Amino acid sequence: MNLTPKQEKFCMLYIELGNASAAYRQSYDAEDMNENTVNKNASVLLDNTKIATRLEQLRNEHKQAHKITVADLLEELEEARQAALGAENPQSSAAVAATMGKAKILGMDKQVIDHTSSDGTMSPNKAPKDLTAEELAAELEKLGVKLPQT
Repeated sequence: MNLTPKQEKFCMLYIELGNASAAYRQSYDAEDMNENTVNKNASVLLDNTKIATRLEQLRNEHKQAHKITVADLLEELEEARQAALGAENPQSSAAVAATMGKAKILGMDKQVIDHTSSDGTMSPNKAPKDLTAEELAAELEKLGVKLPQT
C-alpha cells in the first residue's frame, strides 16, 4: 500500500490523538483553512480505503504490542484495590476508585434511582422488591389502591 508521507503522518497522528481534524492539521498545511474545511478533509481521508486499511493495521499492531485484555485490567485494578486496603494506612478512597474502575469495565456502574411516592409513604431505604406482601398491600392502600381479596 502506497501512502504519501502526509497520509502516513495523518494515520500515525490519528492513532495517537484519536482526533481526525487534529491529525489533519498537523499533517497538512491547514493553517489558513477554516474549521469546516479541516473537518471535511479529515473525514474524506478517513473514508479513503488505503487510509482505512492502514489505520486498521496500526490498531492491530498496537493490540499485539500491548496485549492488554479486559482480564488484565481487572487484575491490575484488583491488585491496586488490595494494596490500598492492605497499606499501613489503608486508603479507602483508592480502594473505592479501583472497585469503581472494575465496575465500569464490566458495565456495572449504572446509577440506580430509588423512586418514592410524592407523599413519602414508601421508605427510601426500602425498595419495593424488599417489601413483604403485607407491607406492599399497606403502601398501596395508603395510595388508595384496592387489591382484590383472595
